[in-house]
Amino acid sequence: MSRRPIGVFDSGVGGLTVLKELIRRLPNERYVYFGDMARAPYGTKSRETVTRFSRQIVRFLRTRDVKAIVVACNTASAVALDDIEKEFDLPVIGVVKPGAKSAADTTQTGHIGLIGTEATISSGIYENYLQDYRPDIRLIGKACPLFVSLVEEGCIEDPVTTEIARRYMAAFRDTDIDTLIMGCTHFPMIEDTIQRAAGEHVRLVNPAYETAKGLQELLTEYDLLNDEDIPVHEEAYKFYVSDAPDRFRRIANLFLPLSIAGAKQIAIEEY
Repeated sequence: MSRRPIGVFDSGVGGLTVLKELIRRLPNERYVYFGDMARAPYGTKSRETVTRFSRQIVRFLRTRDVKAIVVACNTASAVALDDIEKEFDLPVIGVVKPGAKSAADTTQTGHIGLIGTEATISSGIYENYLQDYRPDIRLIGKACPLFVSLVEEGCIEDPVTTEIARRYMAAFRDTDIDTLIMGCTHFPMIEDTIQRAAGEHVRLVNPAYETAKGLQELLTEYDLLNDEDIPVHEEAYKFYVSDAPDRFRRIANLFLPLSIAGAKQIAIEEY
């Protein structure tokens, strides 16, 4: 059981920031990643649509014999995680709760900013978790939908991205936030740009760090943690997409600490 892979999914390439932290913290694990490139972004879609997409992806990942699921997408974690946990008999972890805990531990003033997709911001889920950790916390949210498209197009170090970041961060200019949650897994790919626009006095929170820690604890709890080295000849990482495998590979090779030869395209609607 412990040698089975971990399933990780996102609406596109953003979940690679989570996978990167998983590999760093749990290097002996095998991973199966699915990026829903054909249907990204999720942030502008309805709760019902995102939940349907998420169910299809989990069904596919189960055919890869995964032992656990990481919902490496803030939107899916915000609106579909509860349904996935109820429907599938696998350990499941999302990125929202770990991100909220990290922000609550980080802030000194109790004033926190949140950037994410429209669906994540409107769901109110970060505020709910933050209130559980610290009732005195005040959260200010700002939807930043263009960031997702810019990352998906590979516009990482680009003047357009810099200008959009400056405009988005203006929403926090007259606030006293000292912590900013990057509430979308795409955003850490442009972390330096966001940091410059937000100002050095604001600490950025990347939920991927805490998610990797949470997964380690979850696998340990279920006695599923693999502590054996993976043989050199074995393929430890497999990548699947619903569209644009070449674009996915190009972006993935920019961010992951390994070389990706390719990603297999599948018809996810069949699941």
